[in-house]
Amino acid sequence: MCGRYVVAYDPATLVEGFSLIRAPVFPRRWNVAPQSDVPVVHETREGERVATLMRWGLVPRWARDPSAGPQLHNARAEGLFDRPSFRQAARRRRCLLPASAFYEWQATSSGKQPWAVAPVGEPFFAMAGLFEAWRPPGADDATPWLLSCCVVTTAANALMAPIHDRMPVLLPRSQWSAWLDRRQQEPAAVAAMLAPPDAAAMRAWPVSKAVNRGAAEGEALLAPLDAPAGP
Repeated sequence: MCGRYVVAYDPATLVEGFSLIRAPVFPRRWNVAPQSDVPVVHETREGERVATLMRWGLVPRWARDPSAGPQLHNARAEGLFDRPSFRQAARRRRCLLPASAFYEWQATSSGKQPWAVAPVGEPFFAMAGLFEAWRPPGADDATPWLLSCCVVTTAANALMAPIHDRMPVLLPRSQWSAWLDRRQQEPAAVAAMLAPPDAAAMRAWPVSKAVNRGAAEGEALLAPLDAPAGP
């Protein structure tokens, strides 16, 4: 699963890294939780690659209200095209959620220990995601759309398996265009991209349990557990 992650890059870095034509202004954050507005990379109907702020927690287009969102911040890769909440987005509305790092919790005899996981040799991971645009039933054209998203997860790779049995799908740069391509709607072709990522492209270390608090913020949350505390 993926329940917290880090957005420690700026819009200019996002534009350059993903070859975007535009990106919104957003703050750096070190403890992003579900229901936050997050930068999401996607293709427009015209085929332009852009970033847009969306709420993390998918609200299906057919939902009567947004209450489903908090429960749908992750989507399992297995059976993605079978679940009503995800199958239409998996065909037509795929996206990438850039993350400087993400957190996962390891069950230990003394409680759950948080770990930070970051990319090797890249400024961010590209987490595979889905997005939707929702309006209340019966809304008129003047009603704004609620844009929401989720992270697609898969079985843990060799690095993550000792920490947790699930992890985000982390797409390599070579697959970004294929994943974002709205014309690609064949389930088999999409599913082929949902394998666990190469463990050599990742690094992981234990961090303070301060990250457990949703209100906690700051770069110090990424400090290795045995590092001296900052000022």
